[in-house]
Amino acid sequence: MDTLKRFNVTSRGDGQPTYVFGHGFGCDQSMWRLVAPRYAERARVVCYDLAGNGQSDLAAYDLTRHGRLEGHADDLIEILHAIGGGPVVFVGHSVSAMIGLLAGVRAPELFESQIWLGPSPCYVNDGDYVGGFTRSDIDSLLDTLDSNYLGWSSTMAPVIMGAPDQPHLATELTNSFCRTDPDIAKHFARVTFLSDNRADVAQLQVPTLVLQCSDDLIAPRSVGEFLARSLPRGTLRVINNVGHCPHLSAPCESMAAMDEFLASHAESRVCA
Repeated sequence: MDTLKRFNVTSRGDGQPTYVFGHGFGCDQSMWRLVAPRYAERARVVCYDLAGNGQSDLAAYDLTRHGRLEGHADDLIEILHAIGGGPVVFVGHSVSAMIGLLAGVRAPELFESQIWLGPSPCYVNDGDYVGGFTRSDIDSLLDTLDSNYLGWSSTMAPVIMGAPDQPHLATELTNSFCRTDPDIAKHFARVTFLSDNRADVAQLQVPTLVLQCSDDLIAPRSVGEFLARSLPRGTLRVINNVGHCPHLSAPCESMAAMDEFLASHAESRVCA
């Protein structure tokens, strides 16, 4: 199976730059439905499903290759070559932000800039670094996921989504989690929540927007501030929103922040 089919790569729109959208844990590219089409009105937009997620080829999920985020970063690099190379604007939500980071360090020539929504290079508190969770918190979360994945999904999805005034979004995320192969989800959860990419952040040389919500239990403000300090060309923007998925719960606010960042780097505005 070729690369485009293996990762369910879709493309729409035409023009420069090319925007590539990567989704978060337990999701698929449909989570970008409120954002990606707006950018496709004036530029080329490419979406894909992470290995083991959505309509990707589940048989291509390799426990060794994808046992570290670097394996997913290599997938992204492969996808970028398959669509004609770069440089592209990469837009990554949550874990995909760190996948973009690693790909940007490994193949800087493929990236013009990056935009991260709710990123976290490390979820575990460590000394002066506040990731939002203790190691025992993460261990408990993963143990619950291992023993009762469907129960974990229904409990965690509302926490991750936030957006208390839009309960249908929590239901949508729950359903997305429940559609994910449980064995793959359990494996990918450990890869995601136990990753530590703090040392890689300073190596990314392209302009990068860190877009955070004002109230996000998964990626607190302290994480965004760490990233803004550590990125050589980083910009932190906090929008007034509750939850971890602003592209769904606050799409216009998210696009406004993205457009401001892109305009500052000589890109066209696409969200009026």
